[in-house]
This record gives sequence, C-alpha cells and structure tokens, in this order.
Amino acid sequence: MLIGQNDSLLFPFNDSFDPLDQEERKLYGENPSSVETNFEYDPESGNVNYKQSMGELNYRPPSYMSFDEYSDYEKKKSMDDYWKQIQKEAAEDEESEDGSTGSSFRPAINVEGEGFDRIFGGNTIEIRPNGSAELTFGVNSSKTENPAIPVNQRRITTFDFRQNIQLNVIGNIGEKLKIQTNYNTQATFDFENQMKLEYTGYEDEIIQKIELGNVSLPLQSSLITGSQALFGVKTELKFGRLYVTSVYSQQKSERREVSTEGGAQEVEFEIGADEYEAYRHYFMSHFFRDIYEKALSTPPIINSSVNVTRVEVWVTNTNFSTENTRNIIAFQDLGEARRIYNSGFAGDPKGNLPAANGQNKVYGGIYNNAQIRAFTQASRVLEGAPYNLESRFDYQKVELARKLQQGRDYTYNQQLGYISMVQEVQPNQVLAIAFEYTYNGQTYRVGEFSNDNTGSDALVLKMLKSSELNTRFPMWDLMMKNVYSLGAYQLSNQGFELGIWYLDKKKGIDINYIPEPYIGLNDRPLLQVMGLDRINNNSAQVPDGMFDFLASPQITVNPSNGRIFFPVLEPFGSDLRQTLLTLTQDEKIASNYAFDSLYTNTQANAQYNFPALNRFSIKGKYQSSNSSEIALNAFNVPEGSVRVTAGGQTLIENQDYTVDYTLGRVKIINEGLLESGTPIDVSLESNSAFGINRKALFASRFDYKISDQLNFGGTFMNLSERPLTQKVNYGDEPINNTVVGIDGAYSTESKFLTSMVDKIP
Repeated sequence: MLIGQNDSLLFPFNDSFDPLDQEERKLYGENPSSVETNFEYDPESGNVNYKQSMGELNYRPPSYMSFDEYSDYEKKKSMDDYWKQIQKEAAEDEESEDGSTGSSFRPAINVEGEGFDRIFGGNTIEIRPNGSAELTFGVNSSKTENPAIPVNQRRITTFDFRQNIQLNVIGNIGEKLKIQTNYNTQATFDFENQMKLEYTGYEDEIIQKIELGNVSLPLQSSLITGSQALFGVKTELKFGRLYVTSVYSQQKSERREVSTEGGAQEVEFEIGADEYEAYRHYFMSHFFRDIYEKALSTPPIINSSVNVTRVEVWVTNTNFSTENTRNIIAFQDLGEARRIYNSGFAGDPKGNLPAANGQNKVYGGIYNNAQIRAFTQASRVLEGAPYNLESRFDYQKVELARKLQQGRDYTYNQQLGYISMVQEVQPNQVLAIAFEYTYNGQTYRVGEFSNDNTGSDALVLKMLKSSELNTRFPMWDLMMKNVYSLGAYQLSNQGFELGIWYLDKKKGIDINYIPEPYIGLNDRPLLQVMGLDRINNNSAQVPDGMFDFLASPQITVNPSNGRIFFPVLEPFGSDLRQTLLTLTQDEKIASNYAFDSLYTNTQANAQYNFPALNRFSIKGKYQSSNSSEIALNAFNVPEGSVRVTAGGQTLIENQDYTVDYTLGRVKIINEGLLESGTPIDVSLESNSAFGINRKALFASRFDYKISDQLNFGGTFMNLSERPLTQKVNYGDEPINNTVVGIDGAYSTESKFLTSMVDKIP
C-alpha cells in the first residue's frame, strides 16, 4: 500500500470527520446501515465525544464537539426528521387512495357546509395532475434561386410552432366523487383519450355508483354479451337484494369472433350476389367475352387458342403525373366485328371473328386523317360530317392520359383475354387499351402502341370505359360481373370451403339448392348449377360437392389476392335463367329466381330497385397457415375485451395466451393446445377507426341475489343506429334491435372428488 499518494480521481472524494458536515454532503449518498453513530457526554471536559464504527472497528477516527455544537446538531436533525415524516405520510395517503404516487395541489380546497358533506362524503376537493407540456418553436427560412421569381420573393420565412400535451388528472371531491381523465395531443384516434366521472355511494345507500364517460357493461351470460368500450352514463342501484345496472351510451366498438384449430386460423366469409367487384375487371373485346364460357367448359384445362402477347393500358391522368403520358383518342367500336354501337362503322362480319383493327370501318376511316391525329381539332372533325360521332358515346379523347405499369397497376390473362385492375377505375376516368394476340397461329392487333408513333400525334385506342356510364353501351358488357373478392390473400386449398346459398322465401333460411320439384334442381347444389363444381380431386369430370379450387391455370380462383372467378358470365342472371328453362320449361319459374337486373343495371340500381331477387349469397371459410399467433384483424383493441376459449373452456391470460392490444394479436403460449389441435375461439371488441353509423346502446341488468350461491337475473338491451347522412346506401340501413333474456346461476363447492380420493386406500 502506498501512503500519501496523490488522488488520481477526476472528482476526488474528500471525506470529512465533522458530523455536521456529513448531513450537508448528500451528493455522496447516505451512510450504509452497518455504520453506527454514537455520541457520549464527557462530564470532565464538558464535550460530547463522537464516534462512527462498523462492529468493533472504527469507521472514522473518534472526534468530539462542544455541548452547544451538539445542541445545534440535534435541533437540525429533529427538524429534518419531522419534515421527512410529514412528506412520507402524505405520499402514503395518496398511494392508498388511487394506487399512484403523484403529488396534488397544496393546500386542498375545503368547502364548508353540511349539505356538501352529505352529498359527496366529505368537504375536501383535491386535484392531482401528472403529465408534461412541450412547446417547440422555430423559424424556417428557404431561398429559391429562380430567375422567374422576383428577387424580394425568393426568400420565404415562416414560423414553426408545435405543442405536445400529455396530461393525466385525478380529482377527488369528498370520498364519493372521483374524476379521471387523460389527454394526449398526439393521439391518433379520439377513443385513445379517456375521460371518466365516477360517483360511489356508501354501502347502505340506494345509489351505489354513477359513472359518466368511458364505461363498460360486462355480463356473465353467454347468450347476451356485454361491451367494454362504451361512452355514456352508467348507474348501479341497490334495492335490498335487487341490484340494477343500467347503461345508456354510444358504442365505440364492435364485437367480433375469430376461430382457429391447431394454430391454423379459420376465417368465415359471406358475400352477396350483388357484391361483385365492379370497375376492376374488363374483357379486352367482345371476341374474348364470347369465347369465355366455352374456354372454361372442360376444367381443369383452358380450351383456348388465344395467346395475348402484348398489352398497353391507358387511363385518365387524375394524379397529374408527368411520366408516361400521351394524348389518346379511344373508340368504343374499335376492333369489334359483331357488337357495334354505331351502325355506320359496321363491316361485314361472318360469325364471331377475332378482334382486329380492320374488322370494321373505325380504324381505316381515321388512320390517315391528320386533323384527328393532331388532337386539338379531333372533336370538331369527328363530330362533323362524314363521321357524326358523339363524344363519350362513340369516342372520347383524353389529353395526357397516363400509361399504366403492368404488374403494379394491372395484370392480364393471356388465354382468356381480360385485364384486372389493382385499383377501381373511377367514374370520371376513361379506360383504354391496345393489345396484340395470336389466335390459331395468326397475329391480330387492336389499337396503337406508344412506340408505333413517337411523335406528338394522338394514339388511337380501344375504349373499355368512358366517363359516361350507360348500361346500353356494348362496352358495358366488357366489364366482368362474375368476380368476387374474399378480402384475403395467399389462399390455400387446404381448409378452403365455398358454397352458393339461396334465401328461401317460405322457410326463411338459406338453402343450397333451388326449391322447385324438378330433377336437377332440388337435388343439385347451386355450386354445380353455377359451374363451380364440375370435377373431383382426381380432375375427372365428376362433381364431388366441393368447390373446384383451380388456381393453376387460373380458372376459378386467384389465391394471391383472394378473388373468385365464375366460369360463366352471368351466374345469377342469364346463365341461371337458361338452366332453369332447360329443366322446367317454365318461364315464370325462371323469372322468380334469375337476377337479370344485376347485369343490365348498375350495381347500385340493382341493389336498390330489385331487392326481391337479391337472395343469393356466397358463403365459406378459409384457413391461414399454422402459427401460435392469431391475427384479430383489428387494432387498438380495448384491454380486457379479449376472451379466449379452447374447446369451450375459458383460458387464462398470461398463462395460456398473451394479447397485444395495440397490434391486435393473440399468442398462444400453451403448446399443448396447439399440439392437440383443440379448436380455439377468440371473441373481442375492436375500436372502429371510421364508423359508418352512430350507435346508441341502452341496457339494464337486474340481479336478485337470494344467497351467495343462488342468483336470478334478467337483461334488457336495445341497440339503435343512426346514419351519418340522410342518404343511406344499400347494405348500411340503420338497425333498431331489442334483446330480452332471463337467467339463473347456482354455484357450490363439490366434495365429490375429495370423497373419492379419501376412499382410495
């Protein structure tokens, strides 16, 4: 050991032997509990000896102080101990009241008056805030060196103010009234900010509790379930043995259920026949539409001699893109041999000839017209003699139309000749196309490609959709109305089920056949009638009662985006009518079931004007891949609203499963449940980010407790909706439902197992 060596610490620890100085030097912390401090009075010298020791060893060399110094030391130490005790008691009182350790405004407000004390159970008003307020401000200055801008306007200076408030307030008025609120300016949704006003009565009072703000209504009944995410008023009253709980609130969530088996999540779906995907899927021409059903008549093979080799799709440039733009003129009748809108363009078709630029007079009549090609004079020329065309009907010109990117904006089927848009084409947009294909070894082209003419001349294209919606146009039939989206991705044949159902007028239930006494109708599932069940698992032409999951080649399903394709053009309309006429020879029966107006009217008009025929639906389920995680397909799930059962037995959170309420995921941590393949059901409430209707809930729960073991109860619940606007869309009609139920519960301890174990020798 080196004695007298200089301390090499950056901040040296200068010890002191003065006990008074020790109390002031808090930077070095308190002395350990093993250090004992002793004071002894020496009557001979009149001083007080001071010693610190650890057991029998001196921690510091002994010292002494005068009696006056000792008196000052004791006085200061007593004052410090007193204030520490006061602070500790105040903190313990606050923690015992609300479980928090925050501080309240001091002093508390006292309100004199016997009436105030009787109502609120005390005369003290106490507020405890906790949180932070942040204000950020700055100056943004930018300068643009643009000669076109005046010099004094090139520099722009603006102030930037940002505020962030996170506030949590707990207030007490007496012993009965408590106010709780939390507010965050950065909350994404309104339901993240919570507010609650709670009045709690004494045990012998009728009013047990009144809550205002964010409330819940949990119910023990399995038939009538409660709700956790409500906003309104809740009362709890007690009349002897009768307990009455009532709620009137705005419901901010919806209850959903998710099922899995062996970790594979099972999702059910139901789609109405009127819910086909509109304005997304288009045949390139009537030629491809006419051969569609024949090409799919012998699954799993596509019987088509068509091979589309090149496609360019153009759309109205609504996002003002400057790349891949071109002036275009789209014609409805371009390339058509049979379905002609303007009779002046008709050629000399012989049967269903392939689509091509030369099949009628459209392309030949305008190909060499320089004024039409120049675009600016195109409307005047086309609408005058000898053409006499109408804009938006016969043709439509689009300035700086945007060319879509294959794979990102659309895909196309090479053998069947249709395109599928990633996004729905808007009503004010024009959709046009140029394509090239081979048929029976011969090459055909419709429209012009962007590299055919690199100058400023307009391109001549085939119009699939104009900005004028008219169901009488031949191109109305180019929009496919036999494609339905399941809202799923990466579908698998394993666990996939799909069926077609009809709501029987007489029975009031869904059935999977046509209820008419004819062979081939009442004994034949609608899945076969609609052409979705033609082969078995061995690809033999024998229906097996299961949906034909034909994804490669794509015939009935696109598994990547969860879309179902019917192999017939109008499954609930003309195709169903033809089947019924063939089997019954009765036009009346066919008219009772065929939903022809779904295809001859717009989707909205068919839904609104022909509800009596809208009785078909597509139902089924699909499974996800095996996993210990269950996606709830919801986010910001209210805590405590998730209930998980396995085979009917309620599981315990954090023991059998965990819940991520923010991301909406349940993770099963009990491996035995996954290995056994026990069906797992999850019920939850999800906060709707964008509610369509405003819902109001009024409910009352009555419990008559005869004893701790026996209870009789009743529940009344009314849910009503009010649309956000006076105009109500089909399928979003407001509801007004009332549910009434009674129940009873008896519980006691069973001694059967104990008695049985006791009898074991």
